[in-house]
Amino acid sequence: MVRDFGITEKGEKTRLYELRNVNGMTVCVSDYGATVVSVNVPGQDGRVRDVVLGYDCARDYEAGGQSFGATVGRVANRIGGARFSLNNQTYILVQNDNGNNLHSGPDIYNHRQWEVEEADERHAVFHLFSPDGDQGYPGSLDITVTYSLDDGNGLMIHYEAEAEADTLVNMTNHSYFNLNGHDSGDVLEQKLWLEADAYTRADRESIPTGEIVDVAGTPMDFRTGKPVGRDIQADYEALNFAGGYDHNWVLNGGGFRKVGGFSCEESGISMYIYTDMPGMQVYSGNFLAHERGKEGALYEKHQGICFETQYFPDAVNKDNFVSPIVKAKEKAVSDTSYVFEF
Repeated sequence: MVRDFGITEKGEKTRLYELRNVNGMTVCVSDYGATVVSVNVPGQDGRVRDVVLGYDCARDYEAGGQSFGATVGRVANRIGGARFSLNNQTYILVQNDNGNNLHSGPDIYNHRQWEVEEADERHAVFHLFSPDGDQGYPGSLDITVTYSLDDGNGLMIHYEAEAEADTLVNMTNHSYFNLNGHDSGDVLEQKLWLEADAYTRADRESIPTGEIVDVAGTPMDFRTGKPVGRDIQADYEALNFAGGYDHNWVLNGGGFRKVGGFSCEESGISMYIYTDMPGMQVYSGNFLAHERGKEGALYEKHQGICFETQYFPDAVNKDNFVSPIVKAKEKAVSDTSYVFEF
């Protein structure tokens, strides 16, 4: 099903594409920003819940600053000092986060109109051409993002980006999940499990120091699962700096594997996260405040949580982190899946 999603300030006509499966689950994605707008999941009480935060129309996404459901690129997360070196040349990026670069600056991919290459009730393929110099990065990039929904209740996100010259690529999705429904209050009682023995320590500006810290004995330990809010106010450096969870976990294993789970007792809905990326930023909505969302909902602090699969933040400037550099004429390819049980 395809329906209008409004007209942007630039006069672009946007569309909403509905994916569905045999179990009554539906996902709506838009060509404005290649954005996840809704994920509707039947709960064990029979009520269908929309479990991602968002807005009602493209114009609201255009004006919004929370990156609800966003496709983030060319490089997600932070680059320290808003600069990096590649092939003996220094590149200067926009400083949009305390002197650093966040999500590639203000000219973000989720505020652009994407081309629709394919769409049916099971998948939608969006394309964006990013020219040489776009956001300050070298080389043009041909990008496709494919969303697909299967009968195992998995929402798969497949990224492909072909580089014209050596460049950086680190794309992710910035959906805020609340498994009791987007308008149901905070997620602090919902349970999180992470397959991660360590996280990357960061400074007050959320730039990694390069240290890999063992989670054992710290509030960052989610290996056995616990409510998001159990330790969120602990007197611990990482939490004090970020005002809650907003950190990159070092995911165990390699290849496409299960790296975490999230569950809500009230709705009976669980979600499992699979990815082939080395890290995942978990952000507990620390800076949400009076944000007007879908159907008149008012989103407040901790009302959603993001699971941003990624290369580590500032990886281009840290020799001990897996590099996000893509060579000329090569493709950056990655997959992330959110699989629901209900």
